[in-house]
Amino acid sequence: MAHSHSHSSGQQQNDGNARRLLLAFIITAGFMLLEVVGGLISGSLALLADAGHMLTDAAALLFALLAVHFARRPPNARHTFGWLRLTTLAAFVNAIALVLITVLIVWEAFVRFRHPQPIAGATMMVIAIAGLLANILSFWILHRGSEEKNLNVRAAALHVLGDLLGSVGAIVAAIVILTTGWTPIDPILSVLVSCLVLKSAWQLLKESVNELLEGAPGSLDINALKRGLRREIPEVRDVHHVHVWLVGEKTIMTLHVHVIPPHDHDGLLEKIQHYLEHHYQIAHATIQMEYQPCNGPECHLNEAQAEHAHHHHH
Repeated sequence: MAHSHSHSSGQQQNDGNARRLLLAFIITAGFMLLEVVGGLISGSLALLADAGHMLTDAAALLFALLAVHFARRPPNARHTFGWLRLTTLAAFVNAIALVLITVLIVWEAFVRFRHPQPIAGATMMVIAIAGLLANILSFWILHRGSEEKNLNVRAAALHVLGDLLGSVGAIVAAIVILTTGWTPIDPILSVLVSCLVLKSAWQLLKESVNELLEGAPGSLDINALKRGLRREIPEVRDVHHVHVWLVGEKTIMTLHVHVIPPHDHDGLLEKIQHYLEHHYQIAHATIQMEYQPCNGPECHLNEAQAEHAHHHHH
């Protein structure tokens, strides 16, 4: 009964996330179009850079919306984890798009720096300020929902925060152009905005690639986990065949444990599960208990790295 209850609260949280994301998406996409038009009218590259930033933002929000939607679809016999991986794939594609946009903006900035173009400072100013207000609004909407660790909502909120800086860059450029008429400030600041974009893209790329390559979560030290199990639970002699990976933020683990034959098999299993959940927040672990020591080439798969140095002279 407790289980179904927790699920329904998760469902409400998801609905809340979806509502917030949808709202932020509408605001961001709307103002992105405004900035594109404004950038073309005023001739400002900084506005276009910020619009590029907002485009990736809108994409991030859309991916996050899809992720919430897919997380609702129950697992089936063919996709036993449901559709959670799609969100990781989406983040990966998004990161690559961000990099491409950055390259385009920097290239254009280089061209304009050599051949400065006239810029309508006042138009630029008005639109940059409108963009800033839009970003503040979306960030506020999203930030209220990012207490729980949802990678997509977090990523979306971070994007929007980066956007704030982008809009500030465009405003600064507009002020300089209005006061001094020095137009090269516009491409210079568009390059700075692009660096912000690149930074968030790199982070996203690293996290999503690690997850797509079945990497362990960055914070997890498998050797420490094995030592801890042996230390805390006296019946455990050895831990091997450890595999840890992530599916849409959920840590999944499989392991073999060589144990002294216990009086209470299920009790020992329970202990091991509790240890993993309590110390490592791994709720989804599959544990194979063995009474004979493991022998075979794979048994030392995990030890091989640790002891490689010792056995080198053999």
